[in-house]
Amino acid sequence: MAYETGSLDATLSAAAGDDPVMLGELRHAFIHSVAKQVDLLERSRCDGNWRIAAMRLKGLAASFHSGELIVLAEEAIAAAPGEPTVVRALKRFVDGFSAD
Repeated sequence: MAYETGSLDATLSAAAGDDPVMLGELRHAFIHSVAKQVDLLERSRCDGNWRIAAMRLKGLAASFHSGELIVLAEEAIAAAPGEPTVVRALKRFVDGFSAD
């Protein structure tokens, strides 16, 4: 699963303008933040920690206009702590974004 190219790229490009270095830094900051929350989700064993990490993911997704990540975050919010299918889907998102 590759990351979506529409709204997310438009948001990053609008923020970076014509500066390719800034664009790279914004992309890195976004995926680093997502990966950090996915790691916290993976290590969460209680409802509260799981929900906080999932809500932070949804906030990141909304801030960067990433529809795909919003859907994944909502799946995490609805899931039980440690749900492996949710964690795997989020890791695929991170890997797909990082591979670009």
